[in-house]
Amino acid sequence: MTDEKISRLARMISDSKSTVFFGGAGVSTESGVKDYRSEDGLYNTVKQYGVPPETILSRSFFEAKPEVFYDFYYKYFLSYDVEPNPAHRALARLEEKGLLDAIITQNIDGLHQKAGSKNVLEIHGTVYKYHCFSCGREFPTESVKDCKGKIPKCESCGGIIKPDVVLYEEPLDEKILTRAIKAISKADLLIIGGTSLAVYPAAGLIRYFCGENIVLINRSETPYDSRAGLIFREKIGEVMRGVEREIFGG
Repeated sequence: MTDEKISRLARMISDSKSTVFFGGAGVSTESGVKDYRSEDGLYNTVKQYGVPPETILSRSFFEAKPEVFYDFYYKYFLSYDVEPNPAHRALARLEEKGLLDAIITQNIDGLHQKAGSKNVLEIHGTVYKYHCFSCGREFPTESVKDCKGKIPKCESCGGIIKPDVVLYEEPLDEKILTRAIKAISKADLLIIGGTSLAVYPAAGLIRYFCGENIVLINRSETPYDSRAGLIFREKIGEVMRGVEREIFGG
């Protein structure tokens, strides 16, 4: 990573009329959140559960084997505390100073909000909201954490409590999707970070970008590399911290 590339990205952000950030799992791995596709990521659970994470995190599996779902879910999503990393904090600062219009994230960990970002579009939902699968009553995270991997049940009707995350086999939230498309469509700078752009339909949102500049920050190649005007292969935390220093000093 060169100072010249960091300076160029900083200038692009400063000159942009509308900048949007589109992020995936790689944004949070530096905080300790496990990445589905990394060598030491959640795919190791195949050895323990006999099926890949996508199967466990599917609507049909949740309905058929909620006890296994919650054993996995608690272990990998609720049993550890993570904090925002330099990428989250830099993006929050850019938004605070009016240099970033929206963050569109595939992550469900809430770290962008924890860092201070306000306009965060969570297209795959969040681990911080839950509802009863039967009656729809809403529950806080604590209701599930207190069950420590057991099946959480609704106090009103006895139904199973489900996290407000988009499971495999479920559609994306139309309202969030519409807002994300609108934000990407009007942007002239799209920064894509920490995602292989291999998960659909989320990755399909990129096709709505009609602006001039795409910047990619990812350790591996993506299908959109040929369209990017600037590519970083370094850790996203290092890149965004460098940009933050370039724009704000310190």
